[in-house]
Amino acid sequence: MIKLTHHFHYIIVPFFLVLFLSLIISGCSSSSNAAKENSEKKSAPPRSSAAKVLVPEAPATTVYGNDIVSIDVSNVSQGYIMVNYSGFNDKVKLQIETPDAVDYTYLITDLNQYAVYPLSGGNGSYTLSILESVDRDSDMYSIAFTQAFDVTLADEFLPYLYPNHYVNFTADSALVSKGEELASDCYSDLDVVTNIYDFVIKNITYDEDKAKDVPYGYTPDPDETLGSKTGICFDYASLMSGMLRSQNVPTKLEVGYSGDVYHAWISCYVDEVGWVDNIIEFDGKNWSLMDPTLAAGNKKSAVKKYIGDGSKYTVKYHY
Repeated sequence: MIKLTHHFHYIIVPFFLVLFLSLIISGCSSSSNAAKENSEKKSAPPRSSAAKVLVPEAPATTVYGNDIVSIDVSNVSQGYIMVNYSGFNDKVKLQIETPDAVDYTYLITDLNQYAVYPLSGGNGSYTLSILESVDRDSDMYSIAFTQAFDVTLADEFLPYLYPNHYVNFTADSALVSKGEELASDCYSDLDVVTNIYDFVIKNITYDEDKAKDVPYGYTPDPDETLGSKTGICFDYASLMSGMLRSQNVPTKLEVGYSGDVYHAWISCYVDEVGWVDNIIEFDGKNWSLMDPTLAAGNKKSAVKKYIGDGSKYTVKYHY
């Protein structure tokens, strides 16, 4: 038996969305040059806003498992695995150890069907374990199955373009249609990110009641968040990640700390910049340091106890 000491399931505070986005502007660029570049961009046709939803599959080309679990690793080159638990234990976890020895632990909530989990550690050797509870009231688990396998990604961005356990959507999801709407008449991925970000912070409000009692193993439902227009910070991150991925913008849902508070935010890849790593808001003219949760119509006093003060962001996991 093993005892899990610190993993995702121990989170007792909600998660928090912060948009990571930076713009590199040369200090010697004049306003006239900027105007010229903008004019040239607008003379070209807008980028396509048609959704590009990648569909995870379990073709059973390579499957590991036993009588209680099937793990389809046929598409590890695409950055994901599919897991189907069909046992009878009511408290089961999936643990994935990445090549850099980081353990990702998920509560398995989708029984008797395949669920998608990302391979967040890039290329290398992974070890997967299915952990079954030995006592419902304790945190003791036994290993029901374990398997090592190697991964070589076809593209480093693929884990952050497919839907998965925490960023769950399909081509029929409402968030996909909304993403297409927000991406219409955009000339670059940067424009798409800006429009989707603005929509989320202006239309989704923070649910303090939900934040007070986040259930064990909580998994966001981005379409529900879009419909209700409210959620905790994990919901913000999942919704925005789904909309951006459906527009072919690689997006990481990142989990870590704001100060000493555990929460979540996103980081996305923009061609002009790469993976962004500054906490920035764009107002259409200027870039400035900003906390988007507070920008989303939330009073600082109302959310600070849940998301921390934003003084320092430290990534632990990305999905």
